[in-house]
Amino acid sequence: MKIFPLGYLAQATALVMLGMAGCTLQDHDLASSKVELKNHSVTPALVKKHSGFENLDVYSLLSSDDKLGQSTNYIFGGSSDGAGLLKNNDNTFTLLVNNEDNFAVSRLTLDETFKPVKGEYLLNSDGAQWRLCSATMATPEEHGFGPLFLTCGESGEESRIHALNPYGDPMTAAVTKEKPALGRQSAENAVPLPKTAYPGKTVIVIGDDDSAIYGGQVLLYMSNSVGDLDNGSYYILRRKDLNQQEMTMKAGEYHDVEFVKIENQATLTGLQLNQKVDEVKAIKFGRVEDVDYRKGGAAHGREVYFTVTGQNNTGVNADYSRSKYGRIYRLKLDETDPTKGKLEVVLDGDDRSGIAKIFQDPDNILVTENYAYIQEDPNGYGTETHDAYIYQYNLNTGALKVVFELDHRRNQPDAAKYNVGGMSKFGDWESSGIIDISDIIGVPNTFMFGVQPHTWTGDQYKGVDGGSKRVNEKQASQLLIVKGLPR
Repeated sequence: MKIFPLGYLAQATALVMLGMAGCTLQDHDLASSKVELKNHSVTPALVKKHSGFENLDVYSLLSSDDKLGQSTNYIFGGSSDGAGLLKNNDNTFTLLVNNEDNFAVSRLTLDETFKPVKGEYLLNSDGAQWRLCSATMATPEEHGFGPLFLTCGESGEESRIHALNPYGDPMTAAVTKEKPALGRQSAENAVPLPKTAYPGKTVIVIGDDDSAIYGGQVLLYMSNSVGDLDNGSYYILRRKDLNQQEMTMKAGEYHDVEFVKIENQATLTGLQLNQKVDEVKAIKFGRVEDVDYRKGGAAHGREVYFTVTGQNNTGVNADYSRSKYGRIYRLKLDETDPTKGKLEVVLDGDDRSGIAKIFQDPDNILVTENYAYIQEDPNGYGTETHDAYIYQYNLNTGALKVVFELDHRRNQPDAAKYNVGGMSKFGDWESSGIIDISDIIGVPNTFMFGVQPHTWTGDQYKGVDGGSKRVNEKQASQLLIVKGLPR
């Protein structure tokens, strides 16, 4: 299936990093890299390294206070989230980043040294329509189609998923790129599995961040044609024993699960799709957030991880049937049939004496060959004991460690800049959108992520995307590079 005009495809590189996956460069590509990692932003890195990770190199790449040489009027929006990076034929780089609360997608150009030189809004709030959270860059090398930036609407059950050409004309930013066949749901991410997982098929796993009566679900889109996002089938996850309650699943247990088909998903409203939850006895999770798969071969590509961020045990969760503090699940899909698998809890924040006892609502996740990197977004229960963490989970040993804690700069001379309206509380900020950029830039063990310092606000950041729906949005944010994290 042709996704883009040939002129656009000609701009795409053979060396691509997607939102939650990686490719492998040849040795000569690594040797030829001209990337020089350094601080390019006027904003300090808003993180603190934890014990055992003191030797990491952290660089402030870009923030809302920076002016770029080729686009001096561009201002990087707030709430930086899902991202995807491409290396271009001229050795420059194209980076797409969601500005979540601006309802927008920034497109950044970085030169061959990895210095940001240009910024623009590929999609503004008129086109995006909803909050945009995590995202995935689908590529021919990894998924068999693309490049295509899949970014999800997360403003309630009627939201949809966009598929953006990363090299498209920004003048069409007010034109939505919805994919009705991917359904309506409050989605955090839509992640295509690698082309080696199910050759000849397109299989996309979607996380539904719903906290209402029907809860959040894990959804699956499948087409028997590679790159087809319009004619495939749509499924919802349930246990084979039809038990819908999340908290009946415990760490160490394996549950047989299946994806059951929902007919005519492209024409159903979000409410109608939600009503299918009880009809087919789907699992009601406490807000499914991010999704990723393990890297390193076909079998690993069928090993899917997803975060449940949790919701307070009040209201519709007064019976505590859903997670409160958050969980990480592993879903091992059948070798030949992606609608079948086994589900297990690998980290349980609701076990307050267990390994994940300090969890404060995990949100985003990146899975490499040997690790999962997990980012917190505390729900603000009022019991928070630390600022948002970024964790490292060893897939082989089960060890869980804290890598970073966000730095609100409460005790710094510039505290008032980042804590508008008074000192921020524990967990008022979050980090998001971590991706592995090692292979693209030719620097091993290198990652990128965004910081959402929600109390860093100002009128100079108001409505910067140029759309009409978020003219009063005035948060700032930043992008960081970290070198030295193992994969």
